[in-house]
Amino acid sequence: MPFRVQVGPPQIAIHQGQTVLISELDGQIAWPSERGLYFRDTRVMSAWAIYANGVPWCLLNGGSIAYYASRVFLTNAVFLTQDGEIAARTLSLVISREIDGGMHEDLDITNYGMRPVRFNLELAPRCDFADVFEVKSDKIVRRGRITTHWDPEQQVLANTYRNDDFLRAVSITAIHAEAVYANGRMSFDIDLAPGAAWHCCLHYDLADGAEQIMSPPDCVAHDADSRHAENLRDWRKRVMKIETSNEEFYRFFHQAVDDMAALRLPSGEGDHMTFMPAAGLPWFMAPFGRDSLIVSLQNLTIYPEFATTTLDVLGSLQATVRDDYRDAEPGKIMHELRRGELAHFKLIPHTPYYGTADATPLWLITLHAAWRATGDHGLLERHIKTAEACLAWIDTEGDRDGDGFQEYQTRSPAGYENMGWKDSGDAVMYPDGTRVRGPKALCELQGYVYDAWLRMATIYGARGDAPRAAHLRDRAKRLFDQFNEAFWDEATGYYAYALDGDKKQVLTVASNPGHCLWSGIVPPDRAARVVARLVAPDMWSGWGIRTLSADHVSFNPYAYQLGAVWPHDNSIIALGFKRYGFRDEAARVARDISGAAAHFQGNQVPELYAGIQKDGTNFPVQYLGANVPQAWAAGSAFVLLQAVLGLIPDATSGTAFVDPMLPAWLPNLTIRDWAVGAQNFSIRFWRDGDTTLHEVLAGDPSMVKRRAFGDAWNDDDA
Repeated sequence: MPFRVQVGPPQIAIHQGQTVLISELDGQIAWPSERGLYFRDTRVMSAWAIYANGVPWCLLNGGSIAYYASRVFLTNAVFLTQDGEIAARTLSLVISREIDGGMHEDLDITNYGMRPVRFNLELAPRCDFADVFEVKSDKIVRRGRITTHWDPEQQVLANTYRNDDFLRAVSITAIHAEAVYANGRMSFDIDLAPGAAWHCCLHYDLADGAEQIMSPPDCVAHDADSRHAENLRDWRKRVMKIETSNEEFYRFFHQAVDDMAALRLPSGEGDHMTFMPAAGLPWFMAPFGRDSLIVSLQNLTIYPEFATTTLDVLGSLQATVRDDYRDAEPGKIMHELRRGELAHFKLIPHTPYYGTADATPLWLITLHAAWRATGDHGLLERHIKTAEACLAWIDTEGDRDGDGFQEYQTRSPAGYENMGWKDSGDAVMYPDGTRVRGPKALCELQGYVYDAWLRMATIYGARGDAPRAAHLRDRAKRLFDQFNEAFWDEATGYYAYALDGDKKQVLTVASNPGHCLWSGIVPPDRAARVVARLVAPDMWSGWGIRTLSADHVSFNPYAYQLGAVWPHDNSIIALGFKRYGFRDEAARVARDISGAAAHFQGNQVPELYAGIQKDGTNFPVQYLGANVPQAWAAGSAFVLLQAVLGLIPDATSGTAFVDPMLPAWLPNLTIRDWAVGAQNFSIRFWRDGDTTLHEVLAGDPSMVKRRAFGDAWNDDDA
């Protein structure tokens, strides 16, 4: 049996929408910690403990049973009662929880001893109502007032936080058992004969101002029949599915499908409810610009509706005025929207915050890709004004000095130093480790704009505006030439990470030029050198491509963006490899990421993991504080599948393009329910020697066309 160590954070995380519970493995919430029950960017419960006559229970096992539900099995330590000593491990306590708006909690105790037991079960919740930003930074400031009210008749413990017109509340209601409240604890008298059981439901109802969010009414024991369980079954039916003899890749893909279900944020109401992807749990269960757009692109072959909702939501929040505090400029697509106390009182700029340089071109890329995947021409008409405002921003504020390149620099005292996907303060540095200051022109930003202009040229062509289409293609050609003159370093055979404020090359070797392959801004005669640099030993860890060369003075495999491996970064690079015909290298990335995923609990790949070198005796090491699940980490499974099979949906012509090259480790693979516009395809792929063959099992076989991935990508000059 191959060597394998299961890696993952020692906690239980369940969530739905913008309600998240992070607990210890025993179901408790220790204080102080970052764990708790979060609701709309506020930690409404910061501690939770349970005792038998003041004695803690002992963990047997606990974990999530679905993304929205968990179950924990506990037993008793020895403890004294007025009737004598209760022997250890004679009582069972099962804590079951489900989140759907609020949280439903079941407490079930069974007496497995041979004599009756009487004791006091104590529940100790505590609420700090801290803003998620303050919890994350461990700098919590109490601005308002917390009040607690116990209603013995209704059996409700209400904890409310008020700061002027900002209100959050959590009410805990006991059902099927009578409680008393004293000394900060809810207490229940337990009296059980041998073999008898006791059950109590606790409803955690939430409030945001006058809005009440109720908990699920039914016990978690009936979870198979719950609304969430039905929704998850429906989700799995609707999305594209795979079958393969490679269990490792299958589990990686299947878990990614469930992670995407878990990270759906609802938009609209009733029959008009749609979903956009949140970024990740626990910190980023909110609408995002860059993250939601990249995840939408990753999901186009799986669930293209993500893209249409994300375009709608982000388009509705496009900036219309300049606001330096929020780094907002007319036409710019937002970065992040928050609803906690700090945002409510504008103590942070996330109302929304616009400090991202890449979301605006990525919005244009997503618009074209969603149109091509769905064939919905109305999508273009609905969003053309937003798209034109994006194009105007790229020409003006995006190009700060008018030199033809995209640069960024915050104008806000609370703004981000870096506004690309590597947005940590230390992410952009010179080869000597010194941080780059001043306006920075990242290499991938130029690629995104190049790609966006070509895609918008295609859109204008489809709308009958040939002059505008020709103009954008001409601009893209000039940018292509200008970029390859200014960013290319012939001595190293690689692109500069960025141009600094003086327009000098930053020759730090990082993963970012891999995104330039994805964008198509790399000339074919240079692609091989870029690929070779990315797969060189200092960049390739064996678990994927590092964010930063191991030879760099700043390299730290355990740091956020200074050498760690990000699955989404690797998936984009793999797509770039495939675009330029480097199929073996693309498959190698897929192998590394899916292999790493097998080491994480439940095959749930985290946001990032350490860039340590793979050998026969180690395993991936999860980054401390990584989001799990995380949307673009999960979405990497779909992009890696796309890179291996060469899938390109073109619903505008009713065509499904494929360019499969199954590696030896993945000898067969069947996709089912691949939606390309109104058509639905199922296709079987298998290896025959070194050749990959395919057979159309469902859908019109004449509309499945085998074509080189790069050619199919460029079929419409995009």
